[in-house]
Amino acid sequence: MPACTIHDIKGKKVEEFDLPENIFGGHINKAVLYQTMLMYQANLRQGNASTKERADVSGGGKKPHRQKGTGQARAGSRRSPLWKGGGTTFGPHPRDFSYTLSKKIRDAALKASLNAKYKSDDLVCVDKIDVKSAKTKDFANMLKGLNLRGKVLALVDGVDKDAVLASRNLPFFNMIRSCDVTAYDILKNKKILFTKVALDQLLKRIK
Repeated sequence: MPACTIHDIKGKKVEEFDLPENIFGGHINKAVLYQTMLMYQANLRQGNASTKERADVSGGGKKPHRQKGTGQARAGSRRSPLWKGGGTTFGPHPRDFSYTLSKKIRDAALKASLNAKYKSDDLVCVDKIDVKSAKTKDFANMLKGLNLRGKVLALVDGVDKDAVLASRNLPFFNMIRSCDVTAYDILKNKKILFTKVALDQLLKRIK
């Protein structure tokens, strides 16, 4: 049965925690991960790119030159996309790229992302996060003791105010509640740090 080692904040082993085999024991569903990541990234798009068509640009009230006898191509308006300062043909306009997938697919993707991090040995669980002060240096030393480097996402439920204040100035470190985490959050970070309480809450959410 899959198991997770729970450490204290100094990196010493405290206990073993059994993980559900239906989440951490099977294969990684890459198709569901692809669909879900595509959705989350599409939902992040602002969709505010905009261009002016020939009806939106200024000018064009008078025919630039007479129809015949100039040797130039016929032209009826300076707003034509063929002219400098004219409108854009088939340019982008503000639009909403967001869409949604069913909760079943999103939950399956969250399970697959956790399974992927478990198999790559990137899940770290601690019994609790307890810092002596709200100093960033103390929190950074705690992360170093747990051998956490790179982008780290911490799932922390019930963490005190000092831990939040101590961690907010650390680059590449983010905190989130277990009820809010998504597959996108899991996969865009290198390491995932759990408190035991947060792990319990997350497993109840996705079982």
